[in-house]
Amino acid sequence: MRRQMVISSELAERLRQRGWRLTAQRRVVADVLVGDHVHLSAEAVHSAAQAVLPEISMATVYNTLNELVNMGEVLEISAGPGPKRYDPNTTVAHQHLLCTGCGALRDVAPEGADALTLPSDQRHGFQVVGLDIMFRGLCPACTGT
Repeated sequence: MRRQMVISSELAERLRQRGWRLTAQRRVVADVLVGDHVHLSAEAVHSAAQAVLPEISMATVYNTLNELVNMGEVLEISAGPGPKRYDPNTTVAHQHLLCTGCGALRDVAPEGADALTLPSDQRHGFQVVGLDIMFRGLCPACTGT
């Protein structure tokens, strides 16, 4: 028997306000993306979604994630050689901290990151619209501390 999920996430609410049709599959994907420091791969989203909706396909997960990224509701993060990850935290400016040992990825708000800008003579004609910073290191579990 399939379990119905109650959507209570901020993401689902933003999608409703935009008039996005929340099918059962889209609801499950949105619910999987709920939580602090959520940075799941498409495969992890699919696995978690299948626990609720066994018939959901990988193609549906990819299509939904791509739509969410295109809408600006989810960030697509390339964190090294592994698969892309998806971050639903689009309402608060933040950067990322990546463990190069185990691949853990956390949201961080470093001091001064908002003030980083390129001097106009170093923009090479570009109009800068965003800034992505990825801090890399080892988490306590990987360093044994």
